[in-house]
Amino acid sequence: MKVAGKVVVVTGAGSGIGRELVLLLLSKKALVAGVDINKKSLDETADLAMNVEGRFAGFVSDVIDKSAVNALPDLVLEYFGKVDGVINNAGIIQPFVKLNDLDYTTIERVFNVNFYGTLYVTKAFLPILLKRPEAHIANLSSMGGFVSVPGQTIYCAAKAAVKLMSEGLASELAHTNVRVTVVCPGAIATNIRENSGVGSAKTAVNGRGSQALSAADAAEIIVQGIENDARQIFVGKDAMLMGKFYRLSPSRATRAIASKMGALLSE
Repeated sequence: MKVAGKVVVVTGAGSGIGRELVLLLLSKKALVAGVDINKKSLDETADLAMNVEGRFAGFVSDVIDKSAVNALPDLVLEYFGKVDGVINNAGIIQPFVKLNDLDYTTIERVFNVNFYGTLYVTKAFLPILLKRPEAHIANLSSMGGFVSVPGQTIYCAAKAAVKLMSEGLASELAHTNVRVTVVCPGAIATNIRENSGVGSAKTAVNGRGSQALSAADAAEIIVQGIENDARQIFVGKDAMLMGKFYRLSPSRATRAIASKMGALLSE
C-alpha cells in the first residue's frame, strides 16, 4: 500500500520509532493519527509535525484500555473521515531480570502492552480497514519474538505472540483488501528503557550500543516494507542475520544469544 494520501494510525507515536514513523509518513504525504499514553511526548511529536496543515492529529490513549481503544476509530474517523492503515508500534521492555525474579504485576503489564495492546487496536480498526479499497496492518514484534533473550523472557514471549497472531491474521485476510506485515526489529536506538520504567537497562537490551540502528533508519525500512506489502520485515543487520541463523539452527541461535546475554544477567 502506497502511503501517500492514506490515513495511517501509529501507536507509540510520542517517541522513538513511533515518532520517526509519524514524521516519515507525513513527509510522504500521508495523513497520520498518532496515539500515545503520554500527552507531553505526543505534543512534542505534534510540534515537530506542525507544518503539515492538518495532516497530523494526536490522540491520548492507553492501548491496554479496551474501552478507550474501542473509542479510537470513531475519533479518528471524525477527524480524517477514513482509516487506511494501522502501525502497532507501542511497546515496553521488562526489567532485565530472570523470570523467577519477576513479579506478576510486571509480567501482566509487559504482556498487556505488547500483546493485548496490539490485539485491541487491531480488532478495533479491522472492520473499518476491510471496507477500504486497500489497507494495511503492520505489527511490531521483535528479534526477540523468534529467538528469546535471557532476562527479557516475558517481553520475548509477548512479541512472539504478536508475530504468530500477525502471521495468522495475514493468512485469514489473504483474500481481502487488507495486507498484514510483521516487523522484527533488532537493536534500535530509542528511549524504550525510560518509557518502560525499568530503571538502568543494559546496552544490549535498550539498543543504545554502537551497533544500534537509528529510529529514523528503522522507520524508513518499515515504511518501505509496508509500501511493498511485505509479509515480514527484519529491521537491522542483527535481526536479519539472527533470523537466518535461527532458521538454520534454532538451538545454536538460542545458545548464542544466551551466551552473549548471560554475562549481563550475572552483573
